[in-house]
Amino acid sequence: MNHMTESEKILAFISFCIEEYKYRLGAGGGKVADLFERAGVIDYLVAHYDILHSMGREAILKDIDQFIDARSGKA
Repeated sequence: MNHMTESEKILAFISFCIEEYKYRLGAGGGKVADLFERAGVIDYLVAHYDILHSMGREAILKDIDQFIDARSGKA
């Protein structure tokens, strides 16, 4: 049984995103966590958790890429 609170679920989701993104970039978790913090990705993941956590891994990573690109003016 999974008795996680909503906050714990969101934290687990953020951790999942950091881990998956670090594999995509071939970077360390600290570097990705810093990137996410600077770009506002963590706040974005929290705000849109209800939608994002139901998406597949590739769709989530693509969404994060698009969010970072939009924030950096690349979109």
